[in-house]
Amino acid sequence: MPSQIQQEFILHFGEMGSRWGINRTVGQIYALLFLSEKPLNADQIVEALGVSRSNVSMSLKELQSWNLVRLRHVPEDRRDYFSSPDDLWEIVRILVAERKKREIDPTLSKLRELEIAAPEGADTYALRRMSDLRELIETLTGFYDEMDRLETEKLVALLKTGHKLRKLIASTGSVVSLTSKRKKKKG
Repeated sequence: MPSQIQQEFILHFGEMGSRWGINRTVGQIYALLFLSEKPLNADQIVEALGVSRSNVSMSLKELQSWNLVRLRHVPEDRRDYFSSPDDLWEIVRILVAERKKREIDPTLSKLRELEIAAPEGADTYALRRMSDLRELIETLTGFYDEMDRLETEKLVALLKTGHKLRKLIASTGSVVSLTSKRKKKKG
């Protein structure tokens, strides 16, 4: 049975789950697995959370589809056990990649499709807005792709220097002026 502090965390994750677009039970199961030192089987999850076995099974399938839980096998036990990744940065990377794949990529594809398929003389204002949105999303996804290629240690170091970068940009006026100064020095 989860401790009082674990129960509060689990309940909070269930509440937040609905805000994140997932079922309350999915959030609670993920929180339970996240806090568990050992992999848990479905029966242990049912007992800990007091939810139905079928709800646990469906929730585990959803979490597996998001790559947020891993199937584990325990020697001499035929039951399936589940755990969450130990590395917090791996979890964050998985969440961002899955949200991008499920939400951003389809939107970007649709925006490109609409721009290509637009008939001559179509609503220019709407097309310009969609084009601006596509460019913004492409810029953000390009930045994401670059950050995703960084080793975790380097990404963490970069994120921790964020306030220094903000101050540097504020003191020079823009990022563009920084790159312009570098080019002038080299040239």
